[in-house]
Amino acid sequence: MSENKLSFRALQLANEQRTAYGLRYNDFTRYRKHCANRTHRLRSTLKTTHGKGREFKKLPPLSTDNIKDGHLELLLFESERAWAYSQDLVTQSLQPPNEDQAGTLRHSATGRFRRAVHWSTQLLSHCQSLYAFSRLSAEGLMQITIYTLILNGRFLRYRDNFEDAVIQLSVARHLLDELADRAATSRDQALATVFADEIGPEIRYCAHELGRERAYDVDAIAAELSEKHRGEIVEGCDALIQKFRLEGEVAGKGEGRKKLATLMWEGQPVPVRNPELVDVLLRVQEAEAKITQSREPARAVGTSDKGRKGKSGGHGSKKGVAAYDAILLALSDAEEMARKLVEAQQNSGSSSTSAAGTRDIHFVHAYIVYQLLSRRIQRDLLLVSALLTSHRPQTSAKAKKEHVDARLYPAVVKLLDTVIQSLAQMRNLSIVDESPDLASAVEARLTFTKARKCSYLAQCYVAVKKYAEALSLIQHATIYLRETRSTLSIFSEDPISSGSPAYYPLTTSDLDGLESIITQDGLTIKNEWFAHNGGSIDADNKTYKKPLFFDIALNYVQLDMDRLQERAGRAPAPALVPVQAAPAPARSRLAEVARPETPEPQAPARGGLSSLLEGWWGRK
Repeated sequence: MSENKLSFRALQLANEQRTAYGLRYNDFTRYRKHCANRTHRLRSTLKTTHGKGREFKKLPPLSTDNIKDGHLELLLFESERAWAYSQDLVTQSLQPPNEDQAGTLRHSATGRFRRAVHWSTQLLSHCQSLYAFSRLSAEGLMQITIYTLILNGRFLRYRDNFEDAVIQLSVARHLLDELADRAATSRDQALATVFADEIGPEIRYCAHELGRERAYDVDAIAAELSEKHRGEIVEGCDALIQKFRLEGEVAGKGEGRKKLATLMWEGQPVPVRNPELVDVLLRVQEAEAKITQSREPARAVGTSDKGRKGKSGGHGSKKGVAAYDAILLALSDAEEMARKLVEAQQNSGSSSTSAAGTRDIHFVHAYIVYQLLSRRIQRDLLLVSALLTSHRPQTSAKAKKEHVDARLYPAVVKLLDTVIQSLAQMRNLSIVDESPDLASAVEARLTFTKARKCSYLAQCYVAVKKYAEALSLIQHATIYLRETRSTLSIFSEDPISSGSPAYYPLTTSDLDGLESIITQDGLTIKNEWFAHNGGSIDADNKTYKKPLFFDIALNYVQLDMDRLQERAGRAPAPALVPVQAAPAPARSRLAEVARPETPEPQAPARGGLSSLLEGWWGRK
């Protein structure tokens, strides 16, 4: 008999079809057409049609032995089709153009609603027979029982029979809580939570109409009424619950449960109340577990400029960077799913169906976006570390004259620009804005990353001999670094560095290291600029002439050696007094007779062209 055991789960099937075919946006017309097409396909597959043409073929009665999953699905879709049609008619009756036909539409909606209850009751009777023959599990019977109770309760509320409606819905809420508490997987737990959130406002409305004082306390009302009436409403309710618990224990021992770890934010759990969201978050959890098992806990390496000094982190490798692709892909899917849920809630115009005081889907979406941005920042920082490690300079003296790859610093600047963009998006999130310490921590990382970007961008300008722009960027980096120090001094404990994982740790030593590098780079740029064109903005290196510098100044400066020796304590040698020469004796007149002057030799006379040219140049 175990080989013929059915695995029919009414709530799971109904939730999947509703979310996929229009009910996420309250499009009952689309969902009704989908249910009609699905019932036609099921009838053709099961060969339960009524013949062709005018010949009517009566269907054979269903027995417990020959019933299949398809027969149960057919009854479920018939019920969903009638219920969706009734809701569509109710929506049409509320529109102003159909004001004259509102009564007729509401009457038709009541008939369709009653037909939906009929199909669900027929489905419940078949499931009870299958459960009695051990062809259906206790969980399957509980789900179809909950489905029937919810449909009955809504029909009674529609007929303004609030007393019976609140009893039916309260018993269904009790069974849903039991499913959520004993769920084998987190998806089953979220599935039960979704239906419990849907009927919560209806229980509150019925209790308000009945005049209850604490109508807002849905949990207390459901516990009180289900304790009194669950035995009357559900046949063998206690035995069914006990059987379900035993099956859950056996299933938990036989196979591992896909449980989603509790998501925490500021010491409080983050509720995940949607099955589709649970699936993608489970993939995120599995990706994180693989990284934790294969490597050390992920930490952001490269927040300081150690890569420029030749020190590399343990995670700055291509393999370590590629490990984040699975997490980012899963988080992107989770963000897309959460965004669709938020848009569906906004477009439908309905408020949150979660319990009062709990965090809604808007908070969950902001939390997922924060996790996505944090992982993206961590990945980009690892890429920066990997680039700087692969191009680290040597420690020898010759390495100072060597130039790094021209593509290195532009690539690092582009990655840091992506980090800045992610931090700016993170700063605008509502969950970050509501936490002053976290907002200040994000601001500190934003200004610190801008300082690093300016530092590396200055090196890009140095490579093309634009020293004025490089010095301006160094000054901007200094200002950003000063802002970072001021921001970090506001709070005592850094929520990002102390979080798990610490995707962007930032300490005082990182600030000191970056400040020393910026100071050193500024001095180096100034020296290179002066050696290039003397520190001029407009002068070109080709037309610029360096000023003359003489190593031996004694050849060009008048130096008073006597004064230097006197100050040094060495007396100069005494100057020699010149002796006057005796006057020469007078010569006789005979000796003073003038002699004729010696004639100067004259050049021979030249003629022709040479004499003419010499005349032009002033020669004689």
